[in-house]
Amino acid sequence: MPFPEFDPVLIHLGPLPIRWYALAYVAGIVLGWWYASRLAKTERLWAPGRSPVGGQQLDDLVLWITLGVILGGRFGYALFYKPAMFAQLFTGDSWGERLELLQLWTGGMSFHGGFLGVVIAIALYARRQKVNPLSLGDLIAPVAPLGLFFGRIANFINGELWGRETTVPWAIRFCNERIQQMYGFCPAGNEPRHPSQLYEAGLEGLLLFIVLSLAIWKWRMFKRPGFVTGLFLLGYGVCRAALENVRQPDAGLENLPLGLTMGMILSIPMMLVGAWLIWRALKKPAVTEA
Repeated sequence: MPFPEFDPVLIHLGPLPIRWYALAYVAGIVLGWWYASRLAKTERLWAPGRSPVGGQQLDDLVLWITLGVILGGRFGYALFYKPAMFAQLFTGDSWGERLELLQLWTGGMSFHGGFLGVVIAIALYARRQKVNPLSLGDLIAPVAPLGLFFGRIANFINGELWGRETTVPWAIRFCNERIQQMYGFCPAGNEPRHPSQLYEAGLEGLLLFIVLSLAIWKWRMFKRPGFVTGLFLLGYGVCRAALENVRQPDAGLENLPLGLTMGMILSIPMMLVGAWLIWRALKKPAVTEA
């Protein structure tokens, strides 16, 4: 199946290009803000009757988390996948090379880096506001699959982060005229590959969102602080590690020990911490309303 002639730029506003990838971040943040606000206002979900933050506090938290996602995602990408970016700060031949780490528009973001950035933002904000960081994490965790869904769709539109070669009927050749004009060749080659971006949008995005929604709305797991956070960590880790088997490893990281990929290695700690948080939350009695 040929890859559609997607344009990564939706529209130009004068000299400013509006890219699908940027819109994915905006959509994830705006919808996540709305959903978190709805969760915070639904008092029956919480014990003893209210969420850890709300109103202006939640608005401030969104700003902290946005910065955590962007800075953590970029620095994490450089740390995990392209550490030469840090060296270029001092050894680059031009200002463009030296400041590549800050050039977000060139692409290159890591989910695991963004996740660590959000963890730091939540921990600092919880300490500042004197609220339970696990309950704060429970409020934010259900929002993450929304951003993951839009981000993976944007990856597909950009023709990046493609899957391994395959013969399945729905395989896609990630090569078209636009990609050839941009790079001078097709980085993915002309072989049919798994559309792993769509798999991730379905599992890490839609499926994980449904599972977390059931935990919140049906099983009322906000009353066990840390459970929803743990379920997200475990669920994402399992989905990501499984899909790494059909996703093409990043260039230069194809031969890691034990046949693992960088995505698998970074997901293992998430699964372990997630399982521990779930065990911890279930071991303690549920918080009841005062």
